[in-house]
Amino acid sequence: MGIGASIFLLAVGAILTFALDVRIAGIDLDAVGWILMAAGALGLVITTIFWSNRRSRTTVAEEPVEYRRVEERSDVPPPPIR
Repeated sequence: MGIGASIFLLAVGAILTFALDVRIAGIDLDAVGWILMAAGALGLVITTIFWSNRRSRTTVAEEPVEYRRVEERSDVPPPPIR
């Protein structure tokens, strides 16, 4: 789950919990909102941990890259086209 999806779940859960005052038979929207907010917060924490670990494993080459100069020879004829 990405950061955007986590924030979306947090927002929807907060709306269901704090902003709506609707009663639906068999469904407690407050509980659903709290569950969505918990899932969003957990996803945000896991995503943050994943990205912080991924960045710390980046390796940097310490030796410079070797460059070679390529020159075209003009004294050799091109190969025949078949």
